[in-house]
Amino acid sequence: MGIVKKSVNVLSVMFIIISFTTLITGCKGQPEQEAHIKYYYSFTDSIGNTVNLKNKPQNVVSLVGSYSETWILAGGNLSGVTNDVISERNMDLPSETKIVGTIKDPNVEEIIALSPDFVLLSTDIESHVKISETLKKANIPFAFFKVEHFEDYLDMLKTCTDITGNKELYEKNGLAVKKQIDDVLTKIDKDDNPEILFIRAFSSGVKAKDDDNMACKILNDLGTVNIASKHKSLLEDLSIEEIILEDPDYIFVVTMGDSEKALKTLRDGIEKNPAWSELSAVKNHRYIVLPKELFHYKPNARWGESYEYIAKILYPDEFK
Repeated sequence: MGIVKKSVNVLSVMFIIISFTTLITGCKGQPEQEAHIKYYYSFTDSIGNTVNLKNKPQNVVSLVGSYSETWILAGGNLSGVTNDVISERNMDLPSETKIVGTIKDPNVEEIIALSPDFVLLSTDIESHVKISETLKKANIPFAFFKVEHFEDYLDMLKTCTDITGNKELYEKNGLAVKKQIDDVLTKIDKDDNPEILFIRAFSSGVKAKDDDNMACKILNDLGTVNIASKHKSLLEDLSIEEIILEDPDYIFVVTMGDSEKALKTLRDGIEKNPAWSELSAVKNHRYIVLPKELFHYKPNARWGESYEYIAKILYPDEFK
Protein backbone atom coordinates (compact mmCIF):
# COMPACT_ATOMS: atom_id res chain seq x y z
CA MET A 1 0.00 0.00 0.00
CA GLY A 2 2.90 2.37 0.81
CA ILE A 3 4.33 1.92 -2.67
CA VAL A 4 0.95 2.61 -4.31
CA LYS A 5 0.38 5.69 -2.16
CA LYS A 6 3.86 7.00 -3.00
CA SER A 7 3.22 6.47 -6.72
CA VAL A 8 -0.07 8.36 -6.53
CA ASN A 9 1.67 11.27 -4.77
CA VAL A 10 4.37 11.40 -7.47
CA LEU A 11 1.73 11.38 -10.23
CA SER A 12 -0.16 14.17 -8.46
CA VAL A 13 2.96 16.31 -8.30
CA MET A 14 3.72 15.63 -11.97
CA PHE A 15 0.15 16.58 -12.93
CA ILE A 16 0.46 19.88 -11.06
CA ILE A 17 3.78 20.67 -12.77
CA ILE A 18 2.41 19.86 -16.24
CA SER A 19 -0.75 21.89 -15.60
CA PHE A 20 1.29 24.89 -14.42
CA THR A 21 3.62 24.64 -17.44
CA THR A 22 0.64 24.48 -19.81
CA LEU A 23 -0.88 27.54 -18.16
CA ILE A 24 2.33 29.52 -18.68
CA THR A 25 3.31 28.39 -22.19
CA GLY A 26 -0.08 27.67 -23.76
CA CYS A 27 -1.69 24.44 -24.83
CA LYS A 28 0.25 21.96 -26.91
CA GLY A 29 -0.33 22.47 -30.62
CA GLN A 30 -0.88 26.26 -30.40
CA PRO A 31 1.55 28.67 -32.12
CA GLU A 32 4.47 29.81 -30.00
CA GLN A 33 3.67 33.01 -28.12
CA GLU A 34 5.01 36.25 -29.61
CA ALA A 35 7.12 37.00 -26.54
CA HIS A 36 9.14 33.80 -26.98
CA ILE A 37 10.05 34.37 -30.66
CA LYS A 38 13.62 35.53 -31.30
CA TYR A 39 13.69 38.06 -34.12
CA TYR A 40 16.57 38.94 -36.40
CA TYR A 41 15.77 42.65 -35.92
CA SER A 42 12.96 44.70 -34.35
CA PHE A 43 12.32 48.44 -34.49
CA THR A 44 9.58 51.06 -34.29
CA ASP A 45 8.66 52.74 -37.59
CA SER A 46 7.63 56.35 -38.22
CA ILE A 47 4.00 55.85 -37.20
CA GLY A 48 4.76 53.85 -34.06
CA ASN A 49 4.32 50.34 -35.45
CA THR A 50 6.59 47.65 -34.05
CA VAL A 51 8.30 45.95 -36.98
CA ASN A 52 9.62 42.43 -36.34
CA LEU A 53 11.85 40.79 -38.94
CA LYS A 54 12.23 37.07 -38.33
CA ASN A 55 15.13 36.82 -40.79
CA LYS A 56 17.49 39.14 -42.63
CA PRO A 57 15.46 40.45 -45.59
CA GLN A 58 16.63 39.16 -48.95
CA ASN A 59 13.67 40.11 -51.14
CA VAL A 60 12.87 43.78 -50.53
CA VAL A 61 10.41 46.08 -52.31
CA SER A 62 10.49 49.88 -51.96
CA LEU A 63 7.56 52.06 -53.00
CA VAL A 64 9.48 55.37 -52.84
CA GLY A 65 12.43 56.27 -55.06
CA SER A 66 14.39 58.04 -52.31
CA TYR A 67 13.84 55.08 -49.96
CA SER A 68 15.07 52.76 -52.70
CA GLU A 69 18.26 54.80 -52.87
CA THR A 70 18.64 54.78 -49.09
CA TRP A 71 18.27 50.99 -49.01
CA ILE A 72 20.96 50.68 -51.70
CA LEU A 73 23.19 53.12 -49.78
CA ALA A 74 22.75 50.79 -46.79
CA GLY A 75 24.11 47.89 -48.83
CA GLY A 76 20.79 46.25 -49.61
CA ASN A 77 19.32 44.85 -52.82
CA LEU A 78 15.86 45.43 -54.27
CA SER A 79 13.45 43.09 -56.03
CA GLY A 80 10.81 45.73 -56.76
CA VAL A 81 10.69 49.53 -57.02
CA THR A 82 8.38 52.29 -58.26
CA ASN A 83 9.14 54.10 -61.51
CA ASP A 84 10.39 57.30 -59.81
CA VAL A 85 13.74 55.56 -59.35
CA ILE A 86 14.14 56.17 -63.10
CA SER A 87 12.01 59.25 -63.81
CA GLU A 88 13.34 61.26 -60.86
CA ARG A 89 16.54 59.66 -59.60
CA ASN A 90 17.93 57.93 -62.69
CA MET A 91 19.16 55.03 -60.57
CA ASP A 92 21.13 52.26 -62.20
CA LEU A 93 19.48 49.03 -61.01
CA PRO A 94 19.90 45.42 -62.16
CA SER A 95 17.74 44.45 -65.14
CA GLU A 96 15.83 41.88 -63.06
CA THR A 97 14.52 44.58 -60.70
CA LYS A 98 10.76 44.81 -61.25
CA ILE A 99 8.92 48.13 -61.64
CA VAL A 100 5.72 47.77 -59.57
CA GLY A 101 3.85 50.91 -60.62
CA THR A 102 4.20 54.53 -59.53
CA ILE A 103 4.89 56.00 -56.11
CA LYS A 104 1.26 57.14 -55.78
CA ASP A 105 -0.29 54.14 -57.50
CA PRO A 106 1.78 51.02 -56.82
CA ASN A 107 0.45 47.71 -58.13
CA VAL A 108 -0.32 45.54 -55.11
CA GLU A 109 -0.73 42.37 -57.21
CA GLU A 110 2.75 42.78 -58.67
CA ILE A 111 4.17 43.46 -55.22
CA ILE A 112 2.62 40.30 -53.77
CA ALA A 113 3.78 38.29 -56.79
CA LEU A 114 7.39 39.10 -55.85
CA SER A 115 6.88 37.40 -52.44
CA PRO A 116 8.79 40.14 -50.61
CA ASP A 117 10.08 39.64 -47.08
CA PHE A 118 10.17 43.40 -46.39
CA VAL A 119 8.42 46.42 -47.95
CA LEU A 120 9.32 50.12 -47.49
CA LEU A 121 6.34 52.52 -47.39
CA SER A 122 5.75 56.26 -46.97
CA THR A 123 3.55 57.75 -44.26
CA ASP A 124 2.53 60.57 -46.62
CA ILE A 125 0.89 58.51 -49.38
CA GLU A 126 -2.67 57.27 -48.91
CA SER A 127 -2.28 54.29 -51.24
CA HIS A 128 0.63 53.01 -49.14
CA VAL A 129 -1.58 52.95 -46.06
CA LYS A 130 -4.15 50.87 -47.97
CA ILE A 131 -1.47 48.51 -49.28
CA SER A 132 -0.16 47.98 -45.75
CA GLU A 133 -3.48 46.32 -44.83
CA THR A 134 -3.05 43.82 -47.67
CA LEU A 135 0.56 43.17 -46.65
CA LYS A 136 -0.52 42.60 -43.06
CA LYS A 137 -3.08 39.98 -44.13
CA ALA A 138 -0.41 38.29 -46.24
CA ASN A 139 2.04 38.27 -43.28
CA ILE A 140 4.55 40.35 -45.24
CA PRO A 141 6.65 42.64 -42.99
CA PHE A 142 6.59 46.33 -43.87
CA ALA A 143 7.66 49.63 -42.35
CA PHE A 144 6.56 53.23 -42.77
CA PHE A 145 9.22 55.92 -43.02
CA LYS A 146 8.95 59.71 -43.12
CA VAL A 147 11.96 61.62 -44.41
CA GLU A 148 11.70 65.40 -44.62
CA HIS A 149 15.02 66.63 -43.26
CA PHE A 150 18.57 65.33 -42.96
CA GLU A 151 18.03 63.98 -39.44
CA ASP A 152 15.17 61.83 -40.76
CA TYR A 153 17.40 60.43 -43.50
CA LEU A 154 20.12 59.70 -40.95
CA ASP A 155 17.64 57.79 -38.75
CA MET A 156 16.35 55.77 -41.70
CA LEU A 157 19.88 54.96 -42.89
CA LYS A 158 20.79 53.79 -39.38
CA THR A 159 17.82 51.41 -39.33
CA CYS A 160 18.59 50.13 -42.84
CA THR A 161 22.28 49.52 -42.12
CA ASP A 162 21.33 47.74 -38.89
CA ILE A 163 19.12 45.44 -40.98
CA THR A 164 21.67 44.84 -43.76
CA GLY A 165 24.54 44.52 -41.30
CA ASN A 166 26.64 47.06 -43.20
CA LYS A 167 27.41 49.42 -40.31
CA GLU A 168 30.36 50.94 -42.19
CA LEU A 169 27.92 52.36 -44.75
CA TYR A 170 26.20 54.32 -41.97
CA GLU A 171 29.57 55.95 -41.34
CA LYS A 172 30.22 56.60 -45.04
CA ASN A 173 26.76 57.68 -46.24
CA GLY A 174 25.45 59.13 -42.98
CA LEU A 175 27.92 60.36 -40.40
CA ALA A 176 30.40 61.59 -43.02
CA VAL A 177 27.58 63.63 -44.59
CA LYS A 178 26.69 65.02 -41.15
CA LYS A 179 30.31 66.13 -40.70
CA GLN A 180 30.19 67.83 -44.10
CA ILE A 181 27.07 69.75 -43.01
CA ASP A 182 28.60 70.65 -39.64
CA ASP A 183 31.75 71.92 -41.38
CA VAL A 184 29.62 74.18 -43.59
CA LEU A 185 27.67 75.54 -40.62
CA THR A 186 30.83 76.37 -38.65
CA LYS A 187 32.06 78.64 -41.47
CA ILE A 188 29.05 80.93 -41.67
CA ASP A 189 28.18 84.01 -39.67
CA LYS A 190 24.60 83.51 -38.54
CA ASP A 191 24.41 87.12 -37.39
CA ASP A 192 23.99 88.26 -41.00
CA ASN A 193 20.45 86.80 -41.28
CA PRO A 194 19.75 87.53 -44.97
CA GLU A 195 16.07 87.64 -45.81
CA ILE A 196 14.81 85.22 -48.44
CA LEU A 197 11.67 84.19 -50.27
CA PHE A 198 11.40 80.54 -51.25
CA ILE A 199 9.02 79.66 -54.08
CA ARG A 200 7.88 76.27 -55.35
CA ALA A 201 6.75 76.54 -58.96
CA PHE A 202 4.69 74.02 -60.94
CA SER A 203 2.82 74.07 -64.22
CA SER A 204 -0.44 75.32 -62.73
CA GLY A 205 0.81 77.83 -60.19
CA VAL A 206 3.37 78.99 -57.64
CA LYS A 207 3.50 78.81 -53.84
CA ALA A 208 5.72 80.34 -51.21
CA LYS A 209 6.95 77.73 -48.74
CA ASP A 210 7.84 78.02 -45.07
CA ASP A 211 10.28 76.25 -42.78
CA ASP A 212 8.52 72.86 -42.94
CA ASN A 213 9.91 72.43 -46.45
CA MET A 214 13.20 70.53 -46.91
CA ALA A 215 14.97 73.40 -48.72
CA CYS A 216 13.57 75.95 -46.26
CA LYS A 217 15.02 73.92 -43.37
CA ILE A 218 18.44 74.10 -45.03
CA LEU A 219 18.04 77.84 -45.55
CA ASN A 220 16.93 78.27 -41.96
CA ASP A 221 19.94 76.31 -40.67
CA LEU A 222 22.14 78.64 -42.73
CA GLY A 223 20.84 81.66 -40.84
CA THR A 224 18.30 83.09 -43.28
CA VAL A 225 14.94 84.63 -42.44
CA ASN A 226 12.08 83.48 -44.64
CA ILE A 227 9.67 86.37 -45.21
CA ALA A 228 6.85 83.82 -45.51
CA SER A 229 7.40 83.02 -41.83
CA LYS A 230 6.61 86.67 -41.05
CA HIS A 231 3.74 86.98 -43.53
CA LYS A 232 1.78 83.73 -43.42
CA SER A 233 -0.61 85.09 -46.03
CA LEU A 234 2.17 84.55 -48.59
CA LEU A 235 1.68 80.82 -48.13
CA GLU A 236 -1.86 81.15 -49.47
CA ASP A 237 -1.42 83.95 -51.98
CA LEU A 238 1.93 85.04 -53.42
CA SER A 239 1.17 88.75 -52.96
CA ILE A 240 3.54 91.04 -54.88
CA GLU A 241 2.63 93.85 -52.46
CA GLU A 242 3.98 91.99 -49.44
CA ILE A 243 7.06 90.85 -51.38
CA ILE A 244 7.77 94.50 -52.32
CA LEU A 245 7.24 95.52 -48.70
CA GLU A 246 9.84 93.05 -47.43
CA ASP A 247 12.12 93.27 -50.51
CA PRO A 248 14.06 90.07 -49.69
CA ASP A 249 17.80 89.80 -50.30
CA TYR A 250 17.38 86.51 -52.18
CA ILE A 251 14.56 84.76 -54.01
CA PHE A 252 15.00 81.00 -54.47
CA VAL A 253 12.86 78.85 -56.76
CA VAL A 254 12.53 75.09 -57.03
CA THR A 255 10.37 73.50 -59.72
CA MET A 256 8.00 70.54 -59.55
CA GLY A 257 7.07 68.32 -62.47
CA ASP A 258 7.93 69.77 -65.88
CA SER A 259 10.53 72.47 -65.11
CA GLU A 260 9.98 74.40 -68.35
CA LYS A 261 6.25 74.63 -67.78
CA ALA A 262 6.79 75.62 -64.15
CA LEU A 263 9.18 78.44 -65.08
CA LYS A 264 6.79 79.59 -67.82
CA THR A 265 4.07 79.88 -65.16
CA LEU A 266 6.39 82.22 -63.24
CA ARG A 267 7.19 84.28 -66.34
CA ASP A 268 3.54 84.57 -67.35
CA GLY A 269 2.45 85.35 -63.82
CA ILE A 270 4.20 87.21 -61.06
CA GLU A 271 7.24 88.17 -63.15
CA LYS A 272 5.03 90.19 -65.49
CA ASN A 273 4.33 92.71 -62.75
CA PRO A 274 6.59 95.75 -63.41
CA ALA A 275 7.42 95.91 -59.70
CA TRP A 276 9.07 92.47 -59.89
CA SER A 277 12.08 93.76 -61.82
CA GLU A 278 12.59 96.45 -59.17
CA LEU A 279 13.09 93.98 -56.34
CA SER A 280 16.61 93.98 -54.88
CA ALA A 281 17.01 90.22 -55.39
CA VAL A 282 16.13 90.52 -59.08
CA LYS A 283 18.29 93.59 -59.75
CA ASN A 284 21.28 92.03 -57.93
CA HIS A 285 20.98 88.68 -59.76
CA ARG A 286 19.91 86.93 -56.57
CA TYR A 287 16.80 85.42 -58.09
CA ILE A 288 18.01 81.83 -58.33
CA VAL A 289 16.50 78.57 -59.60
CA LEU A 290 17.84 75.69 -57.51
CA PRO A 291 18.62 72.20 -58.89
CA LYS A 292 15.81 69.73 -58.26
CA GLU A 293 18.15 66.86 -57.39
CA LEU A 294 19.43 68.78 -54.36
CA PHE A 295 16.39 70.79 -53.27
CA HIS A 296 13.21 69.05 -54.41
CA TYR A 297 14.06 65.36 -54.33
CA LYS A 298 15.58 64.08 -51.10
CA PRO A 299 19.35 64.30 -51.68
CA ASN A 300 20.22 61.46 -49.25
CA ALA A 301 24.02 61.03 -49.31
CA ARG A 302 24.27 64.38 -51.14
CA TRP A 303 22.58 66.36 -48.36
CA GLY A 304 25.93 67.97 -47.53
CA GLU A 305 26.16 69.22 -51.11
CA SER A 306 22.77 70.89 -50.67
CA TYR A 307 23.99 72.84 -47.64
CA GLU A 308 27.24 73.79 -49.36
CA TYR A 309 25.44 74.89 -52.54
CA ILE A 310 23.31 77.43 -50.66
CA ALA A 311 26.14 78.50 -48.32
CA LYS A 312 28.34 79.44 -51.29
CA ILE A 313 25.57 81.71 -52.57
CA LEU A 314 24.82 83.35 -49.25
CA TYR A 315 28.37 83.59 -47.89
CA PRO A 316 30.72 83.65 -50.90
CA ASP A 317 33.66 85.10 -48.96
CA GLU A 318 33.71 82.13 -46.55
CA PHE A 319 33.72 79.59 -49.40
CA LYS A 320 36.33 80.94 -51.82
